[in-house]
Amino acid sequence: MSHYFYELLGLMAVFSIMAISPGADFALVVRQSIVHGRRAAIITSFGIGASLLFHISYTVLGLGLIVSKSLLLFGIIKWAGAAYLFYLGVKALRASAPDAPAEVVQSETPRQLSALRCFLMGFVTNALNPKAVLFFLSLFSVLVSHETPIVIQAGYGLVMSTALISWFIAVSVFFTMQSVRDRFVAWGRWFNRVTGVVFIGLGIRLATSQAS
Repeated sequence: MSHYFYELLGLMAVFSIMAISPGADFALVVRQSIVHGRRAAIITSFGIGASLLFHISYTVLGLGLIVSKSLLLFGIIKWAGAAYLFYLGVKALRASAPDAPAEVVQSETPRQLSALRCFLMGFVTNALNPKAVLFFLSLFSVLVSHETPIVIQAGYGLVMSTALISWFIAVSVFFTMQSVRDRFVAWGRWFNRVTGVVFIGLGIRLATSQAS
C-alpha cells in the first residue's frame, strides 16, 4: 500500500505543475468567470475534470499508445482542437463588453449559459488537446509500475481529477470576487479582445505542435 502512496505522490508532484500552468483551460475558466459568472465557471471546471478522467481512462487501457503512434489520429485531434480554440477566439472577439457584476448576479439574461453547455465547453477544450495524450502516457509510463492494478490507477486518476476541479473552482471564486471582476469588466470590449487573441494564439500553437 505504501508503494501506491508513493506512486500517487510522484504523479501529483508532476501533475500539479501542469495543472497550474496557464493554458487553454485556465483561459476558459477566467473568461467564464468574468463574462458568465461563478456558476458557469465552476460547472466548466467540472467539465475539465471529467475530460481529465477521459484522458486517464484511455491511457490506462493502452489506447493512448495507439494515438501517440498514429500521426493520422494525432493530427485529427490536433486540428480539431485548434479549430475549437479558433472558434472560441473569434467568438470572444465578436462578443459585447461583459455586463456589470450586479446584472450577472441578479438577473437571468440571454448571456447566461446552460449548465450542459458550460460543462461541454470545459470537456471539449481539454479533450481536444493531443498533448494531453502524450503527457499522461509518459507520466503513467514513467511513474506507475506495470504491476499496479487498473483499479488503483483509476483511483490515481480520480484524485488528479478532483485536484484539478478544486484548483479551477478556486480560480473561479477568485475571478468572480467583486473587486477582481470589477477590474476586468472595466476593460469593456478590451477584455474580449485580449481573451480572443489568447485563444487564437493557443490554437496556432496547438496547430503547429508536433507529436514527439
